[in-house]
Amino acid sequence: MTLAETLADLRHRTASARHAETGQWVSGMLRERIAAGHLPPGTKLPEESLCDALGVSRNTLREAFATLSAERVVTRIPNRGVFVARPTADDIREIYRVRRFLEPGALAFTPAEELTPARLDGLRQAVASARKAREAGSVPGMAGANQEFHAGVVALAGSDRLDLLMAQVLAEMRLVFHSMGEEATFHAPYVDDNARIVELLAAGRSTDAAALLTGYLQRAEAQLLSIVAEPVR
Repeated sequence: MTLAETLADLRHRTASARHAETGQWVSGMLRERIAAGHLPPGTKLPEESLCDALGVSRNTLREAFATLSAERVVTRIPNRGVFVARPTADDIREIYRVRRFLEPGALAFTPAEELTPARLDGLRQAVASARKAREAGSVPGMAGANQEFHAGVVALAGSDRLDLLMAQVLAEMRLVFHSMGEEATFHAPYVDDNARIVELLAAGRSTDAAALLTGYLQRAEAQLLSIVAEPVR
């Protein structure tokens, strides 16, 4: 999706939704577009066009930019403007440090009686979508479905605060994926790991599911760092 298409989509959604003109709402809209892969790293975010598309003031947009900058999702370059960020190796290490606390914890500490078939259904659907994308050779499809799976893992904890934190993490992760291009070998193996995690949860083995996910995140971090190929500082 191009920037022009993204702006058109934002205009459509803004016109069809009631909202308070707040920086939090705007940052959520932009974060969602970045997490969906519609705004790749390096994309300039033009103030005038975004204000028009979202129907907000420049002050409100700048408030949103400040929030996203603090999350390392965008970066402001003096005299040039605001751009979607390009994650570094240090950013990847920090992202995965957060994920190793957040995701296995959501699995290990959600009471077994709350892991009903209905609550696990979203995870199963994400796995099914990822398998379909893998069969079709769609790397963006696999990446998107795996993102949905991990958002669903954290959602098991039933915390709006954790869901917001995960949304921030996944927006950064999407930027990391852009640096890899069409690297199918990264995403494909984790589809089966995700399926195994659901099986363990359904069997009441949350601790084992958390352990599997911890190891999986460690492998993924190592793979991404080898692709980024930046020296450890």
